[in-house]
Amino acid sequence: MVDLDSAYFSRWYAEMGDVPDKDRLWTRLLGLPPHVLSTSLLTGSGLDEVASILTLGPDDVLLDLACGRAGYGLELIARTGARLVGVDFAPAAIEQARANAERLGLADRADLRVGDMGTTGLAEESVTAVLCLDAANFPDDPRSIFAEAHRVLAPGGCAVFTGWEARDRDDPSVSERRRRVDFGGWLKGAGFTDVEVTAREDWLAAERAAWQAVLALPPSDDPAMRSLQDEAREVLEDHDVPRRVLAVGQRRP
Repeated sequence: MVDLDSAYFSRWYAEMGDVPDKDRLWTRLLGLPPHVLSTSLLTGSGLDEVASILTLGPDDVLLDLACGRAGYGLELIARTGARLVGVDFAPAAIEQARANAERLGLADRADLRVGDMGTTGLAEESVTAVLCLDAANFPDDPRSIFAEAHRVLAPGGCAVFTGWEARDRDDPSVSERRRRVDFGGWLKGAGFTDVEVTAREDWLAAERAAWQAVLALPPSDDPAMRSLQDEAREVLEDHDVPRRVLAVGQRRP
């Protein structure tokens, strides 16, 4: 199994480089605003839903854990006037996130830093909302991420996580990594209240359609496009084995 550490993702972001054709394709297939650079599978309608849950305003600070190129976090602060703290352990991701913030005219409201999701170094109760898209289920011990999110979140604040869980944790055909994922348990264990975990079959269907559209494209000489099609083949082999989830929790006022 590939070790999904900071070195791996740093290489992944560095190899991604400037591939506008791939970015434009993926943004279109996910239904995102054209200026949003995605490193997640959340669709445009999913982003709108997350925005409605977080209800950010100009006085708020959004922490985007595993922010990648910070496309989603930057879009949320552009819509609301909030400020952003983006944390990712891949230096290449943060380099691209900072360039993205400059391009969008948001650098003065975006603190983008290299760091670990489980030990951000932020002060306790220093942010008013937390976002973690499609990343919390990958580390060996995700519980530290949820504990850190709760620690830095101000009382009354909201945390939103997205990812994938096994449909049946007792199914031996499902990988051990997938069977252990438990967004509801991790949120409650960290002290969050009003926890809701919702299966999003509509998101899963939209993502499947996007991958199928990638695979239907003619062969390309572009290494980035070839890599994307290879990834589509791999993903579609067992795309519907896990369920797609939206997980929300509050820090008690």
